[in-house]
Amino acid sequence: MDRKLKLLISDDSKLLRKKLRAELEELGCEVIEAENGKEAIMKEMEENPDGVILDIVMPEVGGIEALQVIREVSPDVPVVMLSSAGTPQKLMQTLKMGAIDFIQKPYTSEQIKRAVEQIRKRVKKNG
Repeated sequence: MDRKLKLLISDDSKLLRKKLRAELEELGCEVIEAENGKEAIMKEMEENPDGVILDIVMPEVGGIEALQVIREVSPDVPVVMLSSAGTPQKLMQTLKMGAIDFIQKPYTSEQIKRAVEQIRKRVKKNG
């Protein structure tokens, strides 16, 4: 049995975090929540999650800025971007900055499952 993946999810929508948490827990993950990019950065440093799922549009610090900082402090942690504001430019920008995947909202359970698989693979490789 694999150990539980510890994932940090950051989105300013409480409803979305609740739904995402339920899906991730069903996939056997431990979930930490943050409601904006600033909190995401703090929790990433404190909790050392195996992976991060970041919304792009958030108050205080947006997902792209958060991704930048997380990349600097934890270059190996896999980050998946989640957004309804997914322009191709933003998509390319986040992938260039090191995000491993980009999920368009509204997302499907299938997309979340795939993202978790990708994170799990990377954790195995790096671990």
